[in-house]
Amino acid sequence: MAAIRRLSELNDDDDEPSRVDDKTRRVGKAFHAVLEALELDLSDPNLSGTDLRVARMYRELFVGLERDEPVLRTFPNREGYSEMITVLDIPFYSLCAHHFLPFFGAAHVGYIPDDRIVGLSKIARAVEHYARRPQIQERMTEQVLGLLRDRLHPRGVMVVLQARHLCIEMRGVSKPGVLTTTSAIYGVFDEDRVRQEFLGLLPPRDHM
Repeated sequence: MAAIRRLSELNDDDDEPSRVDDKTRRVGKAFHAVLEALELDLSDPNLSGTDLRVARMYRELFVGLERDEPVLRTFPNREGYSEMITVLDIPFYSLCAHHFLPFFGAAHVGYIPDDRIVGLSKIARAVEHYARRPQIQERMTEQVLGLLRDRLHPRGVMVVLQARHLCIEMRGVSKPGVLTTTSAIYGVFDEDRVRQEFLGLLPPRDHM
């Protein structure tokens, strides 16, 4: 009698061929070739199914490539709020497009509304959307700002990303703990007073 697998034993790492779509299968086949090219011992039981696990991982990490830009639900600014609104310390994880190694950190977003305000969770969704793809930090910073600028039409937006890059920490110069900061500004954040107000709200360096 065949063994019956409990539901708790089935998970996202299950390697049954019937659970693998065509794109995942093609990625897995390609990664299997990478393992062979590296002359790894493919009889090692720890490498059994690694090709499909890696394929599933990349599909998950790059899901932003398969989804439309998030819809930013906005609301009328009936109270006429004209001061800064900030969402700080939004965690994100992405993969560097240059080496396919992770970079991770926090996004800090501030905007000054005009006629409409945006649901705060949508700002976090925007960060997540652009992180889930092969990415460079500079481009991601501009993409988050561009989405808010174009969909919300605020008086100003500023986005700061602070991240650690494993392509710096694990290879090359191998300098752990290096923090890379990028920023993008629009509108009234060009004014030094407004920009400094936002920067003064950022968490301290030892926060990460």
